[in-house]
Amino acid sequence: MLVEVVQGDGPVILGLPHTGTWLPDDVFARLNPVGQRLADTDWHIHELYAGLLPGATTVRATFHRYLIDANRGPDDASLYPGQNTTGLCPVTDFDGRPIWRDGEAPGPEEVAERTAAYHAPYHRMLAREIERVRAAHGVAILYDCHSIRSVIPYLFDGVLPDLNVGTAEGTSCAPSVEAAVLAQCRDSGFTYVANGRFKGGWTTRHYGRPEAGVHALQMELAQATHLATEAPPFACDPERARRLRRTLGGILETLAGMTADLGGRDV
Repeated sequence: MLVEVVQGDGPVILGLPHTGTWLPDDVFARLNPVGQRLADTDWHIHELYAGLLPGATTVRATFHRYLIDANRGPDDASLYPGQNTTGLCPVTDFDGRPIWRDGEAPGPEEVAERTAAYHAPYHRMLAREIERVRAAHGVAILYDCHSIRSVIPYLFDGVLPDLNVGTAEGTSCAPSVEAAVLAQCRDSGFTYVANGRFKGGWTTRHYGRPEAGVHALQMELAQATHLATEAPPFACDPERARRLRRTLGGILETLAGMTADLGGRDV
């Protein structure tokens, strides 16, 4: 199944666009050794969030971002003009190194085919769940789950904070939603920032319409918060994960309890 959906009866939807590792065999064979490491996966994120919020809906892409990036716009417009980043169908990894064998990078026609076959179904299902939840509660809160290595000079200087909250500079959710999340971050003991290097990807920016009852934010976790090492085999550190899950669970529970404050209704 290319997209896994678990429907819940609460107001929160967890988007998981980058935890999948599946690639068609022929596509995997076209990747060079750098690409075949799949190093830019959001390692263990679906497991990290599993069971944290009873009633949450989850929408998870099982395909890898090197096939098509479900958190980029179908027009492939840059999320961060003037800064290094990766696109709809990446040609480099997060370190700026080519990921395809010579002459094997997909051209425009293949990118369009992948967009129709993978990107579009993911977003159809995500949009469907947002509308279902909003119809039930009067509001929907989309929490997009991400992670990235904490040191990547190609993308940013220095060490990334542990918790990176993106709300498209406060436009993708009500101010009270951002404030509630940041209050939880402040009390967590983790380092954090709002709208720093990561301000929310296409998903957050596209769906976040607080005036219409859809509040969206992205949480980009530095992988040092839950991995034993940010290098192969990218194993999870159980103790770090336990500590982080306590914080993430508190954030999600706080969001789930905001329905009435946002003009919605509990069901």
